[in-house]
Amino acid sequence: MKKIFSLAVILILVSCTGSQKNNEMNREIATKNKETVKAFFKALENENVDALVSLFAKDAKHINPYHSGIFPEGAQGKEAIKAYWTPVFPNFDGMTFPIEEIYAMEDPSKVYVKYTGNIKLKNNAGVYSNTYYSTFDFDADGKITNYVEIFNPIVAARGFGLLNKIKAVEMKKVNFKSEGLTIVGNIFLPSNYDPNKKYPAIVCSGSWTTVKEQMAGLYAERFAEKGFITLVFDFRNYGESEGLPRAWENPEMKIQDIKNAVAYLKTVPEVDSNNIGAFGVCAGSMYTLMAASEDDNIKAVATTASWLHDAEAVKLFYGGEEGVSKRIAAAQEAKKKYAETGEFSYIKAISTTDETAAMFGEFDYYLNPERGAIPQWSADQFAVATWEDWLTLDPFPSAQKLEKPLFMVHSNGCVLPDYTKKYFEAVPSKNKELVWVETALASPMHQFAFYDQEEEVALAVNKTSDFFHKNL
Repeated sequence: MKKIFSLAVILILVSCTGSQKNNEMNREIATKNKETVKAFFKALENENVDALVSLFAKDAKHINPYHSGIFPEGAQGKEAIKAYWTPVFPNFDGMTFPIEEIYAMEDPSKVYVKYTGNIKLKNNAGVYSNTYYSTFDFDADGKITNYVEIFNPIVAARGFGLLNKIKAVEMKKVNFKSEGLTIVGNIFLPSNYDPNKKYPAIVCSGSWTTVKEQMAGLYAERFAEKGFITLVFDFRNYGESEGLPRAWENPEMKIQDIKNAVAYLKTVPEVDSNNIGAFGVCAGSMYTLMAASEDDNIKAVATTASWLHDAEAVKLFYGGEEGVSKRIAAAQEAKKKYAETGEFSYIKAISTTDETAAMFGEFDYYLNPERGAIPQWSADQFAVATWEDWLTLDPFPSAQKLEKPLFMVHSNGCVLPDYTKKYFEAVPSKNKELVWVETALASPMHQFAFYDQEEEVALAVNKTSDFFHKNL
């Protein structure tokens, strides 16, 4: 009996000793594998491709499950992994990956890590940051066999200026009539859209000469992410919409188009027809404010980086009284020529060499294909007939008629800051707010940041969405 008992004790002791050895071995493997993970991120920060690739097994896999079709899916094999990472580093001005959490699983060959990616973009374009969750699988030799990189694709796409290639909300193309002409637009449906519900809606308008795929479309999509149905469209004479002459910036027509866009939204089944707002950027603000002052169907109105001018203000941009008079005369001649011959007169929309262009100067938004110089927009076409309509427009009388909720975002670095203040102060509505953004950028350069730069756009979208949620 004693022998049996002694044997049982020995077996238990042997089992415990073996378990302890296994635990110790697992701890050693886990520690070694976690150090390899740290070496992986150090190699990234040092931009050392060879050191990075040396950590992987021959047939290792690198997987990006949320590549969303716009980022690389990953790679398989050391050579492919090297080819994946080699072109990455020259695209940035440095990167860091501080680790927040790192754990080995019960199986020490699997390591989980949570970390932040901070990537400095070229040309002082800012810093892209995202939160990552990754798993590393290791073989018996301590080499990485499987690396899974999980990140928020919306944040990534926005940070790298690729948001137009990834959709967090559904978009569908629509058309409606404005004074007999077909207007083509895009409706964005909110995140978690339910066809059985009704949603407040917003009509979005962009800067002069622009099309729906530029800043107005960006804001429309971002407002949809905040729970609104949004409509952006090509005004008459622009983009996919009908109207001649092309590229004719006619304020009266644009104001009427906004009203007709609101009327169209009232027919959309999913739209709460009693809660439709209007939003404008730059010159779109001017048209939107004037439309809102005349249309009771617009329940609340908001602007960002508003362009609001009068007869004195236009002299500051268009060569004084002489320059303004010259342009108005040219427009009148162009209209006469069109009436008599059906021929249109055009100049360039923007140029850095042609002083007759509508916009003359180094305005990167309109010159940069990564920003506003997109194929749907023409830098070479601006109807000369525009000048008379544009230069004689005065939105300020409309301020006195605006007795509905108003929200404005502006800064001293945006265009004509005193004119935005002047308009705001003239509005009789008690429900109004003006957000003034601090900036070191001189006027008008901050204006363009509100067209597509994440810091300014996010600020405008967040604050304006709060306003619309309260008032629609």
